[in-house]
Amino acid sequence: MKYKMYDEMMEQPEALQKTFESEFAKMDEVSQLVLDADKVYLIGCGSSISTCYSVRDAIRMSSTNIDIEVYAGYEFYYNKKLVENENAVAIFTSQSGETADTLAALRKANEYGIHTVSISNEPESSMIAEAQTPIITRGDTETAILGTKTYITQLACLYQILFKASDYENKTELLAELADMPKMLEKLLLLTEDDNKALAEKYADEDIFYCLGSGPNFGLAYKLAMTMLMEGAIKHACPEYAAEFRHGLIERAEKDVPVIILWSDFEADEITKKAIDFCENLEAKLILYKLEDYADVDKLLSPFILVIPLEWFVYYLAHFNGEDPGATRHIGKVRY
Repeated sequence: MKYKMYDEMMEQPEALQKTFESEFAKMDEVSQLVLDADKVYLIGCGSSISTCYSVRDAIRMSSTNIDIEVYAGYEFYYNKKLVENENAVAIFTSQSGETADTLAALRKANEYGIHTVSISNEPESSMIAEAQTPIITRGDTETAILGTKTYITQLACLYQILFKASDYENKTELLAELADMPKMLEKLLLLTEDDNKALAEKYADEDIFYCLGSGPNFGLAYKLAMTMLMEGAIKHACPEYAAEFRHGLIERAEKDVPVIILWSDFEADEITKKAIDFCENLEAKLILYKLEDYADVDKLLSPFILVIPLEWFVYYLAHFNGEDPGATRHIGKVRY
């Protein structure tokens, strides 16, 4: 049986290519704004904030010239340190463009005279209408809660904008690989389905997963736990920076407990290796996703690559538990 999410996953390469073609000039404009700004705010909720975490950590690992802060919507709205007319750029991410938290934050930034940029998938949304610089991701309306097309296109827009403005020494090569990402994703979607379907069937009866990643992989671990496993597969899940394994999780990791670790051989993954060794010695159910098994690209692009096999894993995990991976029980019904 195929769910709506299946079609939306397969449409990711096309959505990303269309976004590059239609929005590239605007992304260049925002890159220039970032170059001239003293600070960049990234604001989102749910899957969208995970893209903010990933690009923030990628920039911090590779570049020195961009000061980035990440906020959830209402955390930005209630931030008392905001300064009127400060030399800053605030970039807001939302699949629907109507996320109440993020929209409130955008309106606050507009009131404070901060240059606002919105990245959304809905051309007629409030965020697109109210931002000074709107960027429309070209994934058409997405219905599956996991956010596949919108995740990959949002993440690409953020990487394009911020790395174009960065002083990362390998940014030319990274941006070239980013431009080639639609082709890479197309191959990965075909090559990673069967293995992750089998993996999902193996772990279908598990009820909790711990998700770890370092650098930009933490943002993906956050998405994996918060919006993929909990919302999509209806499983308990907890995200954590891999280097924080020895705080908290080390006392919960036990024999046969599933631990998903995202590995890209970052400098910080020296500590991730210690978590891997500990899990293996404890005989935890270690599920290791390694960048080198899927693509030969700049390590900072790891979330683009690893999200594809993870999507298949969660898709089939939901399926084997009798759940529609794109459906929701409460999201959209609760407003505050």
